[in-house]
Amino acid sequence: MTGSKVRKAVIPAAGLGTRMLPATKSVPKEMLPIVDRPAIQMIVEECVASGIELVVIISGRYKGSIQDHFDVSYEVEDTLERAHKRELLDRITKLPSMVDIVSIRQNRPLGLGHAVLTARPLVGDDEPFAVLLPDDLIDSDPPATKQLVDIYDETGGGAFALVEVEPENAHRYGIITGEKVGDHRYLCTSMVEKPAPGTAPSNLAIAGRYVLPGKVFEHIANTPRGAGGEIQLTDALVKLIKTDAMYGALLEGRRYDTGSPGGWLEANIGFAMKDPELREHVLAMVKPYL
Repeated sequence: MTGSKVRKAVIPAAGLGTRMLPATKSVPKEMLPIVDRPAIQMIVEECVASGIELVVIISGRYKGSIQDHFDVSYEVEDTLERAHKRELLDRITKLPSMVDIVSIRQNRPLGLGHAVLTARPLVGDDEPFAVLLPDDLIDSDPPATKQLVDIYDETGGGAFALVEVEPENAHRYGIITGEKVGDHRYLCTSMVEKPAPGTAPSNLAIAGRYVLPGKVFEHIANTPRGAGGEIQLTDALVKLIKTDAMYGALLEGRRYDTGSPGGWLEANIGFAMKDPELREHVLAMVKPYL
């Protein structure tokens, strides 16, 4: 057991969402709906279900609708109250009452590592924290972040989610190698961000969820720009694993890449199929196209 509880989470949400243009020209990709909820709401709900008490959203220009979504909407709430639509009212007021949500702007698009570093003043260097990438929706029970928190609680080491990818796709991810220490767990020994095609050391890719010690901030602060001219979180983690244990855990659940049109559409279908009322509608809707 460890002495520090994972109480805080960072959600980097400053990206431009170019893979979803033109939809994301005026609407943040994180606000695109998955059935009836914005994707970022589902990420925050995962935080709450994983025991997180403070969520730090890293935003950018033209992302004000994200902050607005988690703010009080007096007009909407009053209208629902007067109409006695208590169920709908609870759906828009319950989540903000369960977790503190704050936002910091990333003034320059310098990569994931820099986005995480932006949260340092609120997270601090003395306690662990989670990082959730909003492009990755993971449908699992327990939630993906909770799976990683459990590893931290058990071992005291950092953790990140893994998926197995086809070799031809490995160049799109951070790839790790490690020593297998359980059915679905690896002790990480090395990692590389977006290796050149054909050079990936394994097919184990980092999948958008991390639990990290606060000391990682110092490593990020001393990390030069890497792949794509950006400050890569993976490059900082390469330094961290020289002194601290980091575990990779193969996800128990289904992952959707909602930052791409195909992945976003698949996520909508996947989550709709879990709803008993929507399931029959989806099946009837797609039948003419099969």
